[in-house]
Amino acid sequence: MSRIGKMPIELPDKVQVEVSKGNNVKVIGPKGSLSRQFDPELTIKVESNHITVERPTSQRRHRSLHGLTRTLINNMVVGVTQGYTIEQELVGVGYKASSQENRLELTLGFSHDIVFVMPEEVKVSTETLKGKNPKIILHSHDKELVGLIAAKIRAFRKPEPYKGKGIKYVNETLRRKAGKTAAGQK
Repeated sequence: MSRIGKMPIELPDKVQVEVSKGNNVKVIGPKGSLSRQFDPELTIKVESNHITVERPTSQRRHRSLHGLTRTLINNMVVGVTQGYTIEQELVGVGYKASSQENRLELTLGFSHDIVFVMPEEVKVSTETLKGKNPKIILHSHDKELVGLIAAKIRAFRKPEPYKGKGIKYVNETLRRKAGKTAAGQK
């Protein structure tokens, strides 16, 4: 049996979970609400203060969906109670970031500025301190959406391996390359 799939999900106070026909799970909490459709063959049970996911057989397909379904529901519960935050850093001379409401404006060394409009579920803020690299901070209750937006922002200017210039996650370690050595030494 799946070690992750058989663990129950604890429901904090102020969180409501509704499971409708066809395993459509809706989680409502203080930060917002999320809903997602899961495989109808799995059984999702909501008891007083916890949720359990059960599989009908030990087929390979059911085993693989068991832990995945439990993890996705857990991410929904954590998202509507605590939310998710992703921080990114702009490394490079002249790289700037500014935000107004739901728009992120980036200066990344191109001939034009990049304006990225955020979905309404994602809140963006920027932080520029003297002597430090500018930061982009993303907040959302949907883990999948905030990760997708962070990946799209990073794709504008990926960190290059020689000097490390580009947009990187704050805790990310980059593999650096040595560069060319002097040629023709005898």
